[in-house]
Amino acid sequence: MKKIAVIGAGFSGAVIARELAENGFLVEVYESRNHVAGNCHTERHDTGVMVHKYGPHIFHTDNEEVWNYVNKWDTFMPFINRVKTHQNGTVYSMPINLHTINQFFDLDLCPKGAKLHIDMIGEDIPDPQNFEEQALSMIGRDLYEAFFKGYTKKQWGRDPKELPVSILKRLPVRFNYDDNYYNHKYQGIPKNGYTHIVEQILDHSNIKVFLSTEFDPLERHDFEHTFWSGPIDVFFKEEYGKLAYRTLDFQEFVDNGDHQGNAVINYPSEEIPYTRITEHKHFSPWESHENTVCYREYSRECEDGDIPYYPVRLVDDKETLDKYLELAEKEENVTFVGRLGTYKYMDMDVTIKEALEQSLAFLSETK
Repeated sequence: MKKIAVIGAGFSGAVIARELAENGFLVEVYESRNHVAGNCHTERHDTGVMVHKYGPHIFHTDNEEVWNYVNKWDTFMPFINRVKTHQNGTVYSMPINLHTINQFFDLDLCPKGAKLHIDMIGEDIPDPQNFEEQALSMIGRDLYEAFFKGYTKKQWGRDPKELPVSILKRLPVRFNYDDNYYNHKYQGIPKNGYTHIVEQILDHSNIKVFLSTEFDPLERHDFEHTFWSGPIDVFFKEEYGKLAYRTLDFQEFVDNGDHQGNAVINYPSEEIPYTRITEHKHFSPWESHENTVCYREYSRECEDGDIPYYPVRLVDDKETLDKYLELAEKEENVTFVGRLGTYKYMDMDVTIKEALEQSLAFLSETK
């Protein structure tokens, strides 16, 4: 049997390992942390609450194939992410919707009236070149400064003028009372947590998992092929310098009963150092717990030894990435996968979709 190395036991690595194992390959999975599932890792807290250890993950997709795939490994319970934001002593609904608009401006507008109002206050910027210009053109200065400017500075550590338009384009503005954070057809959270799903995927006789184990890229020569889901710059020993990531710190606290009444409440004010508070019992509303576990979430630059979360992808990062991509093209028998391996922000469903496609492409080439 041919031996394959998979570096990283998140969704990318696990899905690829399973697909190849089911097709007769021996797969060794190397994970530097002491658990599988990467940043989707879930575990039981001492209170009994299932916590999303590296921040909340709500599965959402329009891809039926991916939805069917994840449902093979666990039951997905219905969950709608209804985010709230705390600004100047008032709690608003996010994303911006008809209720947010009426509440913020103390109006009583219908959908058409709200759209006219937003069109009227939006600034005339025909070709927005950055996050701030895109926001000002979409929603005007008052809403931008209340809900996005401070939050964005804290989340990305940069002035919104330095950030690409694409970041804001992911956030909708609605002219009805729909406060579902996502627009996707399928939404939910696995009943037994994401780690349970990844453990199930990796449970195959042709798969060996090595936890708390670093993999030196030089070891790849011992394998027929290597799938690398670690940072692409680390693979190349940071030859052209480090790519920029943001990381997160979490301040955990426990309370009795219900602390904030919602899973996620954002704090966009720059005067408050954290970006949001997440209350994890609300991510499992089908369970009942006397106590509650909350995380205050702080964003900062990723340094040596930190867990990378979000690729920054500013101009300098893209130039450096292009150099690494050129090196990657020249590598034989190595495929770079996942958020870190490709230096792209990807939701879970896209990660799984790409892993399935990469597995199929590899199997087709090796026939």
